[in-house]
Order: sequence, then C-alpha cells, then structure tokens
Amino acid sequence: MRDRAKRSLTLQRFLACKRFTLCVSGAGLLAFAALPAPEAQARPKARAEASTVTVDYEIALAGLTIGAAQVSGAFEGSGYRMDVSARLTGLAGVVTGGMGSARAAGSVGAAPQPSTFAIATKTSNSGIAVRMALARGTVTQAEITPPLIDLGDRVPITAANKRGVIDPASALVMPVVGRGDPMDPANCNRTLPIFDGATRFDVILSYGETRSVAKPGYSGPVLVCQARYTPIAGHRPDRPGVKFMEDNREMSVWLAPVEGTRVLLPVRIAVRTTVGTNIIEATRWTRAGGTAGGSTASASEGTATQASLVQ
Repeated sequence: MRDRAKRSLTLQRFLACKRFTLCVSGAGLLAFAALPAPEAQARPKARAEASTVTVDYEIALAGLTIGAAQVSGAFEGSGYRMDVSARLTGLAGVVTGGMGSARAAGSVGAAPQPSTFAIATKTSNSGIAVRMALARGTVTQAEITPPLIDLGDRVPITAANKRGVIDPASALVMPVVGRGDPMDPANCNRTLPIFDGATRFDVILSYGETRSVAKPGYSGPVLVCQARYTPIAGHRPDRPGVKFMEDNREMSVWLAPVEGTRVLLPVRIAVRTTVGTNIIEATRWTRAGGTAGGSTASASEGTATQASLVQ
C-alpha cells in the first residue's frame, strides 16, 4: 500500500512538470541529448554503403517505467540524419497523451554540423513545434509554433547565442576524436553547445570510467561520461528547476561505438531530477549496412523538415 502511494505521488509530480521534454530527457541532456557546417552538403565522389543504426530505449523515472523512445541514425559518406521519437506509456500516457519526435540532418567532421532540425511534442491539452535551418554553425531561421509567451524574466537570446551551435538531436552524435580508438577516454571530454529554438545551453561532458554492457544487438565496452548543465540564454534564471540543474552533479551518459562509422551514440542516460532519477536506457541495438571501420556519415536534407508526431 505504501509503495503504491509513493508511486502515485511520484507520477503526480511528474505530470505536474510543465515541460514534457524537460521531464523525459533530463533537462536537456538529450534536450528532449560541434560546429561549422558548409552551406551546401557535398556529395561523396564514390557513394559509400550507408550505415544505419536503430536504438530502442526504455524511459524510467524514480524506478517507474513511464515510456519508450527510439533513435534512428543514417550515416553515409560525410553526412547523417537522426530521427528521435518518444512516447509516454501506461498511466502517464493515458493522462497526458505525451509524445514527441525530432529530426536533424547535416554532415560530420570533428563535430556534428547540422543543416536542419525539427521537433514536435504533444500532450493531451497542448503542443509545440520548432523548425530550424543552420549554416556554418549559425542558425539562419527558427520558428516556434505557438510562439513562446514573453514574461519578461527570460535571459535574452542574442545573435551571438545562435552561432557555433548544434541542435538537440545532432547532439546525440559523438564523433570519435581524430583517428583514435573509439574507447579513448578523450571521446568523453567535449562541450555540446545546444540551441533548441528557445534556449541556449551547454552540456559539458567529462570522462568517468569505462564499463562493459550486454544488450540485444550490442555487447562490449562503453564510455561513461559525467555531464554538467550550463544555461546560457533563453532560460528563466530564477526558476527552481534551472537552479537545480545547474547544481546537479548526478548526470551521466554512456556511449557505445556504431560499427561501420566513426561515431558513438548513447546507450544510457541518467539524470537526477527533483522527482527522482530519470533513466533512458537502451533495450535493443540494431545496425545494418556499412563496413567496419568506415567513415562517418550523408543523408542530409537541404530544407527544414517538420517532424511528425509519433502515431
């Protein structure tokens, strides 16, 4: 009886969260979790066999399974396309109808170089959509529907805040440093300068340890990176949630290499929130195409694409 009451209280607190993406992704670690891109994506002279990977995740909060997510990546030549979807299930899904999807495309060098990004989230009584176009690491166009209400307490976003950034979906793509080993601890040490259309923040990663995992489709070593959240602009600094995340020391992401590419993707993300620890963990890892040791990624698209909601 006591356990049931505790679970009910946790769920009520979760449902009270005003930002679906904040609760599900751990305050922007996925943001639903790097720079200059050419204005036009170059086509490889010889078309390489595309590598694709699909990772299914379970979403849990305070020990409760509250949803599922999926990340699909396509890597061909020097380009990439990322599709991300999430849906709340069980009682959380019934009450909120929470779901969302995102898509990003661009090219990969030393860091992701996005050209387009779109995200749409929906609950039973509201929804929001964002579309962005980027060139050389600079946001050239951004549209939020419906527009955010300006309450006068947000840190203003300047033109400088929109330069040298990546979108939340592209932030999931972690290129291997140089020609080094994918399991080199240096692959953890990076700063992700993220702009989601409304807020600009950094996710700062640092090496923690190396572990081994066994998942359907992937068995082997992973890098455990510690994470820190630093708000830059667009946030409301006096909000308790923002201050909590700034001080949060209990955030981590586990990275595994994608065979046939020179990128790593998350197999686990853990973030302590005000209502318990949010864990997004892979349940299945499916890869196809490509050749071992191949170069990264080109399924880029030239125009912003509206992400469709998960059906």
